Amino acid sequence: VAMASWKMGRTVNVEGVAVKLPQDAAAIDRGRYLFESRGCADCHGVDGAGRVFHDEGSMKIAGPQLAPGAASAVARYRDADWDRAIRHGVDPSGRPLMVMPAEDYNRLTDADLGALVAYVKRMPEVSGRRGEVVLPLPVRVLYGFGMIQDAAAKIDHSLPPQQPVAEGPTAEHGRYVANMCIGCHGPGLSGGKIPGGPPDWPAAANLTPGEGGTMGRYPDAAAFAAMLRSGKRPDGAAIAVMPFESLSKMSEVDVAALHAYLKTVPPRPFGQR
Repeated sequence: VAMASWKMGRTVNVEGVAVKLPQDAAAIDRGRYLFESRGCADCHGVDGAGRVFHDEGSMKIAGPQLAPGAASAVARYRDADWDRAIRHGVDPSGRPLMVMPAEDYNRLTDADLGALVAYVKRMPEVSGRRGEVVLPLPVRVLYGFGMIQDAAAKIDHSLPPQQPVAEGPTAEHGRYVANMCIGCHGPGLSGGKIPGGPPDWPAAANLTPGEGGTMGRYPDAAAFAAMLRSGKRPDGAAIAVMPFESLSKMSEVDVAALHAYLKTVPPRPFGQR
């Protein structure tokens, strides 16, 4: 437990980049789309007021308010602090942001990061809640011994920002979209038990092709889109835990591109992350 406390309080040295924040309506709308479709709303609420997304037993996790207002966790963020938090998983002082899945956002282009931040800064003022992370003793112990890592420990902070990829129903664009999946399904997308997730969460599915993979259920983009919109498998069975509130907001282009990419990734045995 002492080791866990030390790790939570350590400093991760990240310079941070002050990306350009756009002012035009098209870019702000792009930021809204990213906020609603990439998981931000699931943790922070569609209005940015903060949200409790797990409260059971000895584990409670609440995303903090991001929209303007008295409880906003980002009220004093400088431009470079947004990059540290979203792409690197650390707060302005360099301490790890617990539970924040920055590994999913580390490859955001400068344009998309700027659009997302510009949208959040323009959200209407709300009276929301502060963030809260209460972890049970077993999780803290596993975290202390490195068997569970925070996002800041997983990210290669030396990588330059990703260069833009042309939008379209292509595997290349799909690879960019798929970055949002790695926090739960692993960098190799082969799924398995989600490290640090609540004990009642099922294992993440294997998204790679071949035996043991789930993509065989979705032979085309239409079937894949139907699952993302409904939260159900083709046989009608509900899928647990997946952030369908956000996934259902994905555009047809992003869905088709993601499907195309997932058909091309190297097969991996289930659970190798």
